[in-house]
Amino acid sequence: MVRHPEYQYLDLMAHLLESGDRRIDRTGVGTLSGLGAMMRFDLSKGQLPVFTTKRVYWKLAVKEMLWFLTGDTNIRNLLKQNVRIWTDWPLAAYRKATGETISQEDFEARILADEAFAETWGDLGPVYGKQWRQWRDADGQVHDQIATVIDQLKHNPSSRRMIFHAWNVGELAGMALPPCHMVYQFHVSNLPSPGETKRPRLSLMVYQRSCDLFLGNPFNICQQAVLLAMVAQQVDMDVGELVWAGGDVHIYLNHLDAIREQLSREPRPFPTLRLLRRPESIDDYRIEDFEVRDYEPHAAIAAEVAV
Repeated sequence: MVRHPEYQYLDLMAHLLESGDRRIDRTGVGTLSGLGAMMRFDLSKGQLPVFTTKRVYWKLAVKEMLWFLTGDTNIRNLLKQNVRIWTDWPLAAYRKATGETISQEDFEARILADEAFAETWGDLGPVYGKQWRQWRDADGQVHDQIATVIDQLKHNPSSRRMIFHAWNVGELAGMALPPCHMVYQFHVSNLPSPGETKRPRLSLMVYQRSCDLFLGNPFNICQQAVLLAMVAQQVDMDVGELVWAGGDVHIYLNHLDAIREQLSREPRPFPTLRLLRRPESIDDYRIEDFEVRDYEPHAAIAAEVAV
């Protein structure tokens, strides 16, 4: 019997619980950490790796990916979609700079109501979307890495250079949070020979330098699988495999009880993903275009984000 692929994730957390290196990290919360991990998910039959041992709010993950693809770096447009996963960083910066003990709810309401306030305090700096879509080189030329990769997939699918990344050394200091999921590389298999009609298969490998396994990784895996499905649709290929590689993988010390609860649960079947239409380009997807069927997870498990 084939072992459920979610056990790759559960086994990694269990390993860190038992053998992780205990350290005080940037946030001051503390982690159990290890270096180097890999997970592989076969998506060829339409499965979407949304973990089932706790509920993952997949629409939030997809909305964040769609926001990255717009090139936007301000939380205002995320908040308009009721996505609050990036608020902690600008809120902490605002409190530190002003000394005001504003609540998250009031801060978000002000971002939404006051465009000038949002421009000053809601911007995250040159984070993912900026680097993916508007990387500016030393000569001032702007590079749209996503568009370049899609063009390569269409015209040179055997290339080993179909990569985009966000680790722009010269702009790291200006980012609210340096990129965690850093490097994306596409690979095409099953390429037809002249005269053949078989469909190529598109796979994606992601390298993540730093990964909060309990809170962050379930979002990351879901949205990376969705990105793979979108790109495959745009270049007329079948979906293959998502390969995830982690650098510093860690669990936070204030998540340990929640993780033990999750590890006590048995995985359930992954849901399936269906794209309801084919937009004109990678820029035109909306959350309504994604249908996730048969997602029946265990209950959600709450935990605090370390900032």
